[in-house]
Amino acid sequence: MKLINNMMAAAIGIFAWHAASAADVTLRFHQFLPPQATIPSKAITPWAQKVEKESGGRIKIQQFPSMQLGGKPPELFDQAKDGVADIVWTVLGYTPGRFPKSEVFELPFSSGLAEPASRAFQEYVEKYAMDEFKDVKVIAVHVHGPGLIHSKDPVTNLEDLKGVKVRGGSRITNIMLEQLGATPVGMPVPAVSEALSKGVISATTIPWEVVPALKVQQIVKNHTGFAGDQGLYTQTFVVAMNKGAYDKLPADLKKVIDANSGAETAALFGRAMDAGDKVGLSLAQKAGNKIHMLDAVETQTWRRTAAGVRGVWYKEVASKGIDGPKLAAEAEALIAKYSKK
Repeated sequence: MKLINNMMAAAIGIFAWHAASAADVTLRFHQFLPPQATIPSKAITPWAQKVEKESGGRIKIQQFPSMQLGGKPPELFDQAKDGVADIVWTVLGYTPGRFPKSEVFELPFSSGLAEPASRAFQEYVEKYAMDEFKDVKVIAVHVHGPGLIHSKDPVTNLEDLKGVKVRGGSRITNIMLEQLGATPVGMPVPAVSEALSKGVISATTIPWEVVPALKVQQIVKNHTGFAGDQGLYTQTFVVAMNKGAYDKLPADLKKVIDANSGAETAALFGRAMDAGDKVGLSLAQKAGNKIHMLDAVETQTWRRTAAGVRGVWYKEVASKGIDGPKLAAEAEALIAKYSKK
C-alpha cells in the first residue's frame, strides 16, 4: 500500500509539474517554406523563441512550415483572417490587387538592402496603408533584398530577355517583365524549382536569399544582377495574426506580442534576408555559375524600359482613389531615410 501511495504521489507530482509548465496559449504559425529556409530558420524561429521566453513559457509558438496546415500559399492571408492559423508569414503579391497601397514598394529599382527597406516599409504601412490590414493584427511587414534574374541561358543585356518565360512573384513584377519584353509566368516561390526543371519557365525572379532552399544554383547556371544599390524589383511580406487569437490573450500576453511587433521585428526579418543573400550568392559562386553584373549603362537601359510600370500603377490605383505619385514619393523618402542610417 505504501508503494502504491508513493507511486500515486509521484504521478500527481509529475502531472502538477506538467500542468504548471504547460503553456497557457499555443499559437499555430503557418508558412510556405521548409524549416531550413532563411526566414523560417533565421527570423521566425528566433522571433518565436523570444516570444516564448518573454512570456515566461505561457505562450508556445507551434510552427507549421511548407503549408502543413493545408491550402496553398495564396490562401495564407485569409487563413490568418479566418483563424485557420493563428499567425502566418506570406507574400502580399500572392493575392494580386488586394494591397494596392503596399504595392508601391514593389515598383522597379525602388530599394536595395532588405533591413533598411523593411524599416521603411513598416513605417510606410503604419502611416498610409493600415486599412489594407484591418482584418488581421499586423506583427510586421518587410521586403527582401535586391531582386535579380536567374536563368538557364545568359542574360547579359535587355535583348537576351525578349520572349523568355520568366517566373514573376507578384502582379507588379509581372507587369515589369512584360515591359522588359519577357513572357511573365506567375507562381508562388515553392513551385519554381519544378517549373525550371521541367522547362515551364527558363528563368526566375528571386533574391539570392531563396536560392539555397530551392536549389536554383543547381538548376540554372546564370545569374544577372544590376549596377547600383537598388535591385531590379522587390516583394513585400507580412507576418499577420488572427484578430480573435490576439484578442483572447490576457493583457500581459498581449504586451508580449506587441513588444515583438513593429519596426524591430521588421528589421529582424530584413536582416535575415540580407544575410541569406550572402549565402545564396556564395553557393552560386561555389557551383561555378556565371554571375553577370550589368554595368551602369546597361542597367540604365533596364531602368528606362521598366519605368513605365509606375505610370501603369499610378493609373490603376487612381481608379481606387489612391494618389500613387504621392505614395511613391513617401516610400522613396522613407527608404532614403533608413538607408542613410
